[in-house]
Amino acid sequence: MSEVYHSPVLLKESVDGLDIKPHGVYVDVTFGGGGHSKEILKRLGSKGKLFAFDQDEDAAINAINDDRFVLIQQNFKFLRQFLKFYGIATVDGILGDFGVSSHQFNKADRGFSTRFEATLDMRMSKKTNKSAFEVVNHYPEEDLANVLFQYGDLKNGRAMAKTIVASRAERPIKTTADLKQVLQRFLPKMKENKILAQVYQAIRIEVNEELEVLKSFLLQVPQVLKEAGRLSLISYHSLEDRLVKRFIRDGRFEGEAEKDFYGNINVPLKKVGGLVVPTANEIANNNRARSAKLRIAEKL
Repeated sequence: MSEVYHSPVLLKESVDGLDIKPHGVYVDVTFGGGGHSKEILKRLGSKGKLFAFDQDEDAAINAINDDRFVLIQQNFKFLRQFLKFYGIATVDGILGDFGVSSHQFNKADRGFSTRFEATLDMRMSKKTNKSAFEVVNHYPEEDLANVLFQYGDLKNGRAMAKTIVASRAERPIKTTADLKQVLQRFLPKMKENKILAQVYQAIRIEVNEELEVLKSFLLQVPQVLKEAGRLSLISYHSLEDRLVKRFIRDGRFEGEAEKDFYGNINVPLKKVGGLVVPTANEIANNNRARSAKLRIAEKL
């Protein structure tokens, strides 16, 4: 029996972006409920192959019973390592749909959602040691302030961190309700949910090292994709999208793109089309799609 996961966002557009070859080899690095993977398999022939990654143990219940499909229960930062294990050096396309799934948000005990009281967890994989509890209760004030400011875009992140540190000195902040109570003075009624969402996003990104994982993955993409292979990536916040955009454009995350002796830009990928966003109809039917941005690239 499968778990209830979100409807796949930009399903047709993202899979169309892969320009699937019937007998090609593809990777879905964010399997989740399997929506994108199922669509890829529909377009593959009998000799096609799809490898999917998901570090969340809950995703295994959605594994697809198909000889062409392999689920790898690992973080996609290990992309090359595990493809090599299966004898795959290069692939025809890679798809990623980043962010937290509706399933993870709706499981109260995971601590991802502001709607439920739960222990401070927020781990994408239960095998990892660092949790939201550690970040909130043990990070130095300066580090905690940087997390809130950089990953949550919270301009008063420093004041929030100072308040958290003062409160935890009296007793540990164990639950999402405890954290909300500690930050109450920063949560005006009309903006409470928005600000809490920013706080949770910041802590979640830190717990799961999401930006470092994304960078590690992107750096592997040019080595894994075949020539003319496609990359199709969906991001949900500006921090992710900025990294994806810069890497496609410049082949790096900071500074200018490399140039050859003649001044020609030397990058491994080229963008295909422009930025793709959901239609108003898709957003109306799937609220999770509202902030999604799809970028497609091709290996040169």
